[in-house]
Amino acid sequence: MKTFKFALAIGATVASLSFASTPTRAAPDLELWRLDCGDVIVKDLSMFSDTFAFAGKKGELTDSCYVIRHGGDYLLWDTGLPAGIIGKAPDQNAPIGVSLKTDIPTQLKQIGIKPEQIATVGISHNHFDHLGQAATFSKATLMIGAADWQTFHDNPPPFAVVPDLVKPWLDGKAKLDLVTGDRDVFGDGSVMMLSMPGHTKGEAALLVKLAKMGPVLLSGDVVHFEDNLATHGVPSFNENRADTLASMERLEAVAAGLNATLVIQHDPTHISRLPALPESAR
Repeated sequence: MKTFKFALAIGATVASLSFASTPTRAAPDLELWRLDCGDVIVKDLSMFSDTFAFAGKKGELTDSCYVIRHGGDYLLWDTGLPAGIIGKAPDQNAPIGVSLKTDIPTQLKQIGIKPEQIATVGISHNHFDHLGQAATFSKATLMIGAADWQTFHDNPPPFAVVPDLVKPWLDGKAKLDLVTGDRDVFGDGSVMMLSMPGHTKGEAALLVKLAKMGPVLLSGDVVHFEDNLATHGVPSFNENRADTLASMERLEAVAAGLNATLVIQHDPTHISRLPALPESAR
């Protein structure tokens, strides 16, 4: 018995010494900027809910993108609408009309970031309004859900998927990082890409754990506006209804569990929860 107690004491001592000798990893210096990546006019919001909650209602959505600085590394989250539509009026006759005031490089210049400093372009999902300016950053690694990447090889491609927008990566001329499940982007838990399929097979949200503001949860298209959460309505064009509802539940649970600021990227009332350029959140 004495030998056993002695062994336990020695083990505890060694463990404590090992723990004490492990250097404490410094918290990352995180900074988050919100970019304007377009506007969307919807003539009939009923397509965004299968519960008939918005029948006959019109709506205006935003298209937002984000830059995260992690020490000296830069991540661009989503790339908005294509720069080719800048200055063009939205099609008033189309079910969905899109417009764009300025491109991402112009906005980056306001905060002293050069396009070549963007090392990683993280994409919430494969739709054109989130990939529009990706090719501008063809020197960066494209980080996207593996299931969503596969759709660029489909013939014909699914709804809202435009392979030309990711041509540098399709041609093998740029680095590709296919994500399955959740991903700790920088390996320290500060920025997490969270798998939330349903809208598309590879849909993801982004969790950014800021030091002062606290955690911020960027929705991707898990939902398009806050009323989707209230009514649990699923867009008719989503990939899978059950997966969508499960991901909506996870989105809300993560936000509640971490007391995070939820930012629904298409909701104009949500994006103002983060400062406008050139201000940032820390």
